[in-house]
Amino acid sequence: MKLESNNLYIVSTPIGNLEDITLRALQVLKNSDIILCEDTRHSIKLLTHYKIKKKLISYHKFNEKKQLANIIQYFIQGKILSLISDAGTPLLSDPGRFLVNQCVENGIKVTPIPGVSSITSALSVSGFSDKFLFYGFLPKTENKLEKVLASLSKNSYTQVFFIPSKKINFYIKGFKKFFSGRKIIIAKEITKMHEAFVRDDINKIKMFKNPIKGELTIVVSENITKVKKFDEEKIVNKVKKYLEKYSLKDTVSLILETEKINKKKIYDMCLKIKNEKIY
Repeated sequence: MKLESNNLYIVSTPIGNLEDITLRALQVLKNSDIILCEDTRHSIKLLTHYKIKKKLISYHKFNEKKQLANIIQYFIQGKILSLISDAGTPLLSDPGRFLVNQCVENGIKVTPIPGVSSITSALSVSGFSDKFLFYGFLPKTENKLEKVLASLSKNSYTQVFFIPSKKINFYIKGFKKFFSGRKIIIAKEITKMHEAFVRDDINKIKMFKNPIKGELTIVVSENITKVKKFDEEKIVNKVKKYLEKYSLKDTVSLILETEKINKKKIYDMCLKIKNEKIY
């Protein structure tokens, strides 16, 4: 397989099971001159398993700007570079965005080498709607978390999150508060030996008594709360009854206390009934 120089290859790697790597990904890594790794100590396990010996350069969020000049120089020299993260697809809650943008600005081609992702893996077994929003890692403090979840709860799509296993109960509490009525799946250690999936209604799921180890991918279902149909006949009967005793203004207020309907719509209905005197 011949690779192009002046080209950055974004290579997806396994998220646990080392056999979950594509043949194309292996060929790209074997034919790269340099592999940029989120953590060389972690990546060496995968590369050693497939007998890939290449120059490895540590590339992460703490040194990405510092490494840029050297990386651009490698491209000028005609070197072939690949970028991998510790697991899964780079740039998805992993380093790489800065580098990709800089490559684009410098006329360097960027090529994706697709593969496994914990996001799509968890979604594929959830049974939830395939219209989804991926957020990534949620905030670690209560105030910030509640602001984010309050905003996200307005979105009716399926939603995917990454959370640290040690704080699972902290996040479940937030999900219960803002995603009531939805379903949840907690995916633990996907593709690994201790892979497990916990499925439940968010309202019913219980707090974990014992600590959980491993990486967690959370999928919250689309909003499945059934919206009550507008029962016009029922409302009309209420309006007639109230207008016999109360003013138009008070009647509108009384209806709004028990019915979640647009105020103007209720007012217009009450006014029409009052003017027609059909009560």
